Amino acid sequence: MKKLFYFLAAVLLLTSCNSKPIDLNVMSFNIRYDNPEDSLDNWQYRKDIAAQTIKNQNADIVGAQEVLVNQLNDLKSRLPEYNAIGVGRIDGVDKGEYSVILYKKDRFNEIESGNFWLSETPEVVGSLGWDGACERIATWAVLEDTSSKKQFFFINTHLDHVGKVARQEGVTLLLDRATTLSKGLPIIMTGDFNATPDSDVIKHVTDTSNPEHLIHSKDIAVEKSGTEWTFHGFGRVPMERREFIDYVFVSKDIKVLKHSVLPEKSDDKFISDHSVVVAQIEIQ
Repeated sequence: MKKLFYFLAAVLLLTSCNSKPIDLNVMSFNIRYDNPEDSLDNWQYRKDIAAQTIKNQNADIVGAQEVLVNQLNDLKSRLPEYNAIGVGRIDGVDKGEYSVILYKKDRFNEIESGNFWLSETPEVVGSLGWDGACERIATWAVLEDTSSKKQFFFINTHLDHVGKVARQEGVTLLLDRATTLSKGLPIIMTGDFNATPDSDVIKHVTDTSNPEHLIHSKDIAVEKSGTEWTFHGFGRVPMERREFIDYVFVSKDIKVLKHSVLPEKSDDKFISDHSVVVAQIEIQ
């Protein structure tokens, strides 16, 4: 009888833990690739600020774009509490930009992860898709919260800046793969989509007639803060021409407590040529 009591108590405790929602700080961060032509806005002058921004926001998971291997190494050395997932988009190893995922190693277990290219042949390393100007890649992971054992699916990407077909077809591929790979788990998708909220590209993501659609976290956030744009080009883009192109999307089973577009500067220094987007979310 005593053994049965302890067994039932353990089951009750486990059920109680699993029923509690988990709160996550999710960040979408285009860090701007290491371009020597950026002068005093070059990565060497921003790498400490970029890492500190992640720390200051207490980001649990970061979807970062335009990350070259030296930049990834800089972030990893400054953020030892995070694990990194991703490969270079050109050779599937370390050449070209990563769409990297950073996650807190003491909070999550990495159950499964992978990459695919945004092209007609997603498994072909370095494949160029449709009318795209560059190779484009998506990196994904199934992560498990160590305390609650709740699992969710996270995917990060960067859509093409030139190819209209590449953006539209890329979204179709992303939604299809997210639905398949998530196996019914809650979905979070981050990225620079090079498209504004009123564009056909983003409407394609959020189209409620599509059972695979996702929701722009800003649209359902209980609280919102920051600007109505995310790309500023190190302050060079005139205010009236600045656009919102960086996103955190979620599936319908996720609650968004707060959506923030962070100030473009920290300690009077540009963090990137994009503003950082942070969503505080809750997974039941």
